[in-house]
Amino acid sequence: MNKLASLFSLLLFFISAPSVFGAQSTADVSASDELKKSVRADILGSRADILTSQEEYRIGHGDILSVSIYGEGNMAASIIGEPRVSQRTADSPRRRANGIMVMMDGRISLKHIGDVEVVGLTLTELADYLKKLFVTIYDDPIVTVTLEQSNSLRYTIMGNIAQPGIFFLDYPLTLIQSLARSGGFTEWADKEITVVRDHVGTTETQLFKNNTLTFVYDDFISGKNLERNIFISSGDIIIVH
Repeated sequence: MNKLASLFSLLLFFISAPSVFGAQSTADVSASDELKKSVRADILGSRADILTSQEEYRIGHGDILSVSIYGEGNMAASIIGEPRVSQRTADSPRRRANGIMVMMDGRISLKHIGDVEVVGLTLTELADYLKKLFVTIYDDPIVTVTLEQSNSLRYTIMGNIAQPGIFFLDYPLTLIQSLARSGGFTEWADKEITVVRDHVGTTETQLFKNNTLTFVYDDFISGKNLERNIFISSGDIIIVH
C-alpha cells in the first residue's frame, strides 16, 4: 500500500510541476536591444559608453559561421570542418572550427536559398537579412547567426623580429604585445618600429603621419611616448628595424 501511495505521489509531482523540466520561452527575442542598453547603463553608469564604443564585428573572408533556424536546425548547404593532416598546408596554421566558411567571393551557401553575400555585414544584419529570405519558405523563421571562428582579422610583422609572419588578431593586442608574441627583437634590431595602417581613425591622427607611426622601444621603456603603444588593427603592417 505504501508503495502504491508513493507511486501516486510521484505521478502527481510530474503532472503538477511540468515547468521544472520543460518550460521554454516562445518569444523570438527574450530581451530587446533597448532593454539591454538600459540595464547595462544602470549597472555601469558613465562607463557604459566607453566599454561599448567598439563597432560590432563585421564578417570577412575566411570567417566560419553557423546559421540555424529554430525548429529546423542547421541551414548550411555543407559543413566545412578540420582538414585531415595530409591536407594541411602552410596556409592552415590552426585548427579550423566546424561551420560555413565565407569564401573568397564573399558568399556562403545555405539550404533552399543558395549562395548569399555576407562580407561586410554584422551578425545582426545578416540574421535580419536571412530572415527576409527564409520567410519565403518558413513561417516567421527565427534565424540565429553565430561566429564560430574569425579568420579575416590579421596583421603582418616583419624585419628584425624572431618570428616574422602573418598572425590572426583574435583579441585586442597592443604593439608591445605583438612584439612579445613574435619572440622579441633579433640581435641586429635597432628597436625602432614602423606601423603602416591603411585607414587611420580620427582619434589616432596625431600619432600617425602619412598613415605611418614610429615607435621607439627605448623611449617606451623609459616611460616616454606611452600613447604610441597602440592597439593593433586588422591589416596593420609592423616593420621592425
